[in-house]
Amino acid sequence: MFLSGKELKTVFDKAKRMRYGIIASNVVFDAQIRSLIQGYNAVASDGLLQMSSGACKYAAGESQDIEAGARYISGMVQSFAAQFPKSGIGLHIDHATPNYFDFIVFCIENKLVTSVMIDASKEDLAENIRITREVVAVAHRHGILVEGEIGHIKGAEDEIVSDTELYTHPEEALEYVLKTNVDLFAASVGTNHGVSKGENIVLRLDLVKEIDALLIKNKVERGIVLHGASGLTDEQQREAIKNGVVKINKDTHYQMDMAEAVQAFWEKEKHAIVRPEGVSEADYVPDKGKFDPRKWLIKAENKMQETVKDFCLVSGSANNSILL
Repeated sequence: MFLSGKELKTVFDKAKRMRYGIIASNVVFDAQIRSLIQGYNAVASDGLLQMSSGACKYAAGESQDIEAGARYISGMVQSFAAQFPKSGIGLHIDHATPNYFDFIVFCIENKLVTSVMIDASKEDLAENIRITREVVAVAHRHGILVEGEIGHIKGAEDEIVSDTELYTHPEEALEYVLKTNVDLFAASVGTNHGVSKGENIVLRLDLVKEIDALLIKNKVERGIVLHGASGLTDEQQREAIKNGVVKINKDTHYQMDMAEAVQAFWEKEKHAIVRPEGVSEADYVPDKGKFDPRKWLIKAENKMQETVKDFCLVSGSANNSILL
């Protein structure tokens, strides 16, 4: 089932109350959308799919029409999610910078999304707050949730690139939440966008706990978001959730899943489409039973589906859908 903003708020409120995490998965292709929604449903977990500005441009093809791409991705998500009654699925705009303000408004007004992220973290705090408040005003009129961020997360993720890492200060997090009324707060605590390994990351989960406690003390408790989490260990994720995280973003892991599964298939079956040495052109017949895209793309889909199921089991969201 495709979730409304109000229903997604119920998802995050329940997750925060019961201390489990919702896996937010970036998508571009229909293969990802199919596999991830089926994976969430298989373990009776709610989930959030995410589309970036770059993903929407890619989805639109040569036109690079970001609005057309958003309609395309949203249409696939909404129609496919409608088949599954055991898990609620939302759609989120990930890391939309201030130059995409009009795009955010377009998606909100056309009912394409459940939640949005305004990422003005490269601005100074006052400007970040001003921009975020404008997005919150539009989104809340339409019942859409808003995620905001302070700090820089090192690495590259789609169009978001940072060579530096800037940890979030708890006092600034409090000021930001009080002045913007965002529904979700993304903290920079040491995770990296892109390929990383948890054991090599200096993860400041003490900051998550401190921010969470400060927000609760001032009666503005919010769900905290962990970006760049693909490489984290299971224990790091569980500890983050225990300290107040309710949304864990995943992207790179699924890209690796797709690449590994397809590569493994074609390493084994390459002669289905490539003529072997020693076989004449006249004698060689490609094998449609192997090169049909449905035969090899399903390998990628199956691997991603198993991955998101595992993620939901680690985060505790399995068997906790609000629809049960």
